[in-house]
Amino acid sequence: MSDPTRAVFIAGTDTGIGKTHAACTLLHALRAAGYSACGMKPVASGCVETVDGLRNDDALALQAASSAPPAYALVNPVALRDPLSPHLAAAHDGVRVSLAPMRAAFEQLRAGHQRVVVEGVGGWLVPLAPGLFAADIAKQWQLPVILVVGLRLGCLNHALLSARAIVADGCDLLGWIGNRVDPSMDAVEENLATLRDLLPAPCLGVLPYGLAPAAAASHLAAAVD
Repeated sequence: MSDPTRAVFIAGTDTGIGKTHAACTLLHALRAAGYSACGMKPVASGCVETVDGLRNDDALALQAASSAPPAYALVNPVALRDPLSPHLAAAHDGVRVSLAPMRAAFEQLRAGHQRVVVEGVGGWLVPLAPGLFAADIAKQWQLPVILVVGLRLGCLNHALLSARAIVADGCDLLGWIGNRVDPSMDAVEENLATLRDLLPAPCLGVLPYGLAPAAAASHLAAAVD
């Protein structure tokens, strides 16, 4: 990420594979390298009503991992209540997701930080609204993509399909991060070797199971260069 105003999109092979963990770890790595960096979760479902408004745990984690944490409304401009696919959660809330408010928040974050780490929602093709998918954030904002691969049974197929879709959509796949979501996974090193051999982008690091983002930052040194 050598461009001083660089932003990157964090995609995942599925829901629940550690996109937020990887994004927060990357933020700590960037800050340790001397960059001002902030996280963003443009759209989040599964938000909880608080005295400050709707809040999402993933977005709060990204906000906390940022340099001089920005306003929550910039980190998560589209907050939806139900823990469902965004297009369904939005329908339940009586709203329609669009890119405009997300882009406005993104531009404010980018103006104030050297690095912006934008985390997607679910997998690459999760619907946000009719005709709009999570992938469109990266595509329309022209963001290079880092794919987070949850290391568990089935990850090879999920990773290869996701990478194929990212490339087919014309996005720049910068690399991938392996995340140990299953500490008892068999043949981890063999699976990692297969991913390194078959994915069309370099491995930027492998995150150990159970290590907090600040402590795991050194494992993503390659993602900062």
